[in-house]
Amino acid sequence: MKNLIIVINLLIVSSLSAVEFESSNLPIVILDTFTKEIPNEPKITSDMKIIWNEDGSRNYLQSTEYHYNGKIGIELRGSSSQYFFPKKQYAVETRDENGENLNVPLLGFPKENDWILHAPYSDKTLMRNVLTYSLSRKFGWYASRCKFCELVLNDQYMGIYILMEKIKQDKGRVNINKLKYEEISGDDLTGGYIIKIDKFSGENTEGWQSNYTSKPNNQRQIYYQYHDPKFSDFANEQTLYIKGKIDHFETLMSLENFAVNYDKIINTESFIDYFLINELTKNVDGYRLSTFLYKDKDSVDPLIYAGPIWDYNLAFSNANYYEGENVNDWMLDVYYYNNHFQGDGSHPPFWWRKLWNEENLRNQAVYRWNDLRKHTLSEESIFGMIDSITTLLNESKDRNYERWPDVLGQYIWPNPSGWQNRKTYMSEVNYMKSWIHARLDWIDENINLFNVSIENHINNASDYSLVRNYPNPFNPVTTIEFSLEKPSIVRIDIFNIKGELITTIVKNSQHSGIQNITFDASTLESGVYFYRVVFDDKILNGKCLLLK
Repeated sequence: MKNLIIVINLLIVSSLSAVEFESSNLPIVILDTFTKEIPNEPKITSDMKIIWNEDGSRNYLQSTEYHYNGKIGIELRGSSSQYFFPKKQYAVETRDENGENLNVPLLGFPKENDWILHAPYSDKTLMRNVLTYSLSRKFGWYASRCKFCELVLNDQYMGIYILMEKIKQDKGRVNINKLKYEEISGDDLTGGYIIKIDKFSGENTEGWQSNYTSKPNNQRQIYYQYHDPKFSDFANEQTLYIKGKIDHFETLMSLENFAVNYDKIINTESFIDYFLINELTKNVDGYRLSTFLYKDKDSVDPLIYAGPIWDYNLAFSNANYYEGENVNDWMLDVYYYNNHFQGDGSHPPFWWRKLWNEENLRNQAVYRWNDLRKHTLSEESIFGMIDSITTLLNESKDRNYERWPDVLGQYIWPNPSGWQNRKTYMSEVNYMKSWIHARLDWIDENINLFNVSIENHINNASDYSLVRNYPNPFNPVTTIEFSLEKPSIVRIDIFNIKGELITTIVKNSQHSGIQNITFDASTLESGVYFYRVVFDDKILNGKCLLLK
């Protein structure tokens, strides 16, 4: 394998002189390794210069005014891309003259020292990661900031790259407590942690196996990695704490009545948005690879969060396996039912599908999807982002494909069918847009089927006899009455006639005995509303009529 890589690199160098490169509308990154080959690890010391005019004026390769001019550590990164693609990607660490980490605000990003030079290759639009991360930020979550640039390595033009932030604990990145080695007790011990669900390989393989398989009668166990801090920077108490936290969550999710308590352990909004962005993009790696979870100190926030999202170059129909190019089906269902997938070594944890099928969370997901479709996920908004990137890359993409001539119209693993007919950059962009249009339509038609038929629950006399509201009809206040045999955590959700979650009026501990909870509908329009009362292992349902 190593000899093959050397031969490929020699072929690359011999073909580079054909690309004429003098200036760009994008930032120019210049790397000098002093003829040293960049290894998988450890990082080697090199020089990096960045030419970038913040006012938007053109950047010239021969300029002597630099946005950054200093030392870096650099190594190869990536898994399959490192061995199968001639266009390599790199992990970069900005350093001072003494080799120590140096925090700098590269290309306008918050100061840090860990960066990624991502090399889109099989993604012929060059934008799938940038587009998906931008959508996640519009959802309201942190995702790696990205900036397109053109790279020159040891005087050789290398094409379009994307400077990205590495996922780590930092005020400008995953904004949680930066856990110190000596924080081993009390509230200090509880955060912050970033862990990763991934295969047992890559840059960080220290972690643990889940106690649970991906589904019944399946031997595929899940691997959790310590991401930040790295395992070598953990105290023993810290590794035991975060492992115990995940073990506790998985044990709860294995129970039949998990729905009563799961939202006391995880931030449901982050998991819902993770679901939606994975299902929108139909990411064949979603839920099971490059999947991050994080947790802050208990005193700040005791819940586990899903995210940040990472690695979507195989999303938006850029994979010819696990039905990635098919606009139909939920990705979580594909993992569960697709026979070809069962031989894969990397399965999603069992709890993703249990959460996705839980009534309350699913209804919240429906409500969130329908709301996002009005703005962030409207076709106009998504296509506007794609068109903006296309315009930005209009010039540089020609140089990139001159540098890498055997990409467009060629099969690059794992491109979807029809690759031989898409011989231009714009044909790849238009293919992706057409797929997104069809995927949005499919989800619109099918996600609303996920609404639980609350009306059917009301027809269950045993449910109805345990809960009532009075007066009914009402305007604008009614009282929901039910009984508790013991003190319990109670949650009461209100839904409209479409089954969309309107509000949660109670989510706290209640004493035993008869409960009388006020529902004030002053801000709602006249109509039929449903309520669901959840406590212990019971779910009670009721129906009321607001007449104004």
